[in-house]
Amino acid sequence: MAREQQSWRHEPAPPWQRPAIGKHPIPGHRYTSREFFEREFEHMWTKVWLLLGRESELPNPGDWQMEEVGPESILMVRQADGRIRAFYNVCQHRGNRLVASAQGHVRRFVCKYHGWAFLPDGVLDFAQDAEDFPDGNPCGKVRLKEIPCETFAGFVWVNMDPHAGSLRDYLGPIWDDWSMYPVADMQRYLAYTVRVPCNWKVIQDNFNESYHLRAVHPQASVTIEEGYRDTQFDMCAEGHSRMIMHAGYPARSLSGRKLREPLMALMQEWDLDPEAFVGREREIRPALQQQKRKLGPARGYTHYDNLRDEQLTDFYHYTVFPNFAVSVTADGFHFLRTRPHPTDPEQCIFDNWFYATEPAGDTAPVMTPAGPVARGARVEHVVLDYGDRSVGVGMDQDLSIVTGQQLGFRSRGFEGVYLSGQEARVRRYHEVIDEYLDGTRPHGRLNARTVPIRSAT
Repeated sequence: MAREQQSWRHEPAPPWQRPAIGKHPIPGHRYTSREFFEREFEHMWTKVWLLLGRESELPNPGDWQMEEVGPESILMVRQADGRIRAFYNVCQHRGNRLVASAQGHVRRFVCKYHGWAFLPDGVLDFAQDAEDFPDGNPCGKVRLKEIPCETFAGFVWVNMDPHAGSLRDYLGPIWDDWSMYPVADMQRYLAYTVRVPCNWKVIQDNFNESYHLRAVHPQASVTIEEGYRDTQFDMCAEGHSRMIMHAGYPARSLSGRKLREPLMALMQEWDLDPEAFVGREREIRPALQQQKRKLGPARGYTHYDNLRDEQLTDFYHYTVFPNFAVSVTADGFHFLRTRPHPTDPEQCIFDNWFYATEPAGDTAPVMTPAGPVARGARVEHVVLDYGDRSVGVGMDQDLSIVTGQQLGFRSRGFEGVYLSGQEARVRRYHEVIDEYLDGTRPHGRLNARTVPIRSAT
């Protein structure tokens, strides 16, 4: 019986759906037009679930975090009953922002303009000269404007639509996928926020395809099979997508699949001799899976019992509509989020963060996308402008491309995209945006038909 119950571990992830995709044009003005930018915010950003704060960073009642999304500022506050609630960061007296920093702790939020004080549950607790209001004492009557808020995978999610459906319904198959990983228990080991001179969608388009890997990220071929025929591309009716990339052996583009670092170091970490696999490099991936299955629990990696064999080596890359992408591995969560600039369609804010598992007794450095970090280190959140400093080789490469793309989108010589089959998720992504703009979302799942796919062609 136990063997039958565990047989699912050896099976590949079941495919999602293949929604019908048309030949929707993607012209350059979608990335440069202020009018389009404003329509997006009004009809899409205010209707979707957005991943914002981190639940573990709000441990006590009165702890709060603030995140900005375009022109809006959102407060997330831990309540006395343990819940987290979200409010617009605006005083209901004369519209002043209540807080300007990223996080803190309060007994009351006190507006610096006239001293109005709001309790963590949003209720106005004090107003100067309360007897001087023709409409009566505002205390207990006026409150901060609340928005729907839920928690999942250790993160705080909000939706500016007062009639929003549940987060679980919104995430669809992502909910079950992420529930297999201990994401809520992972600790942050990288935190760069970069102001980038491009529209937020340019970065998201990039994360919606792997066609650029060989040209932009040649180093990835050391551990990832970059060919689209070996990649599983999935989409779902909720508007999200998934890409599963085999990893754990050299790619075909390397002459003779020559073994290199960091793959060799990974093999040695799991007691595999790289020399023993010369000439049979295709056997490295299953060997790593077996070794992780065998040695992992004793090293503190107890969550391996929840994962399929392929999840022990492969990269599961998700794009969560509209602005969040993440590469999930057995031991890491590479957090990639874009947010629109408050006023400029050709600027955005990009977060390049990394979370890692904390196996008991493991003191080895955490290998982040920007290099090794000492286990247990307190990581500084660095906010900078594009070009100020490196944010990791891979992200440096991506950002160098997207900034050039933004310049190209301004050109009258750009006549719209010409996409390959493996870039189908880019077109699907823009179709979902337009479904919000024309009002057909979020009222239902659109263009859904359950045709499984192994690749986009």
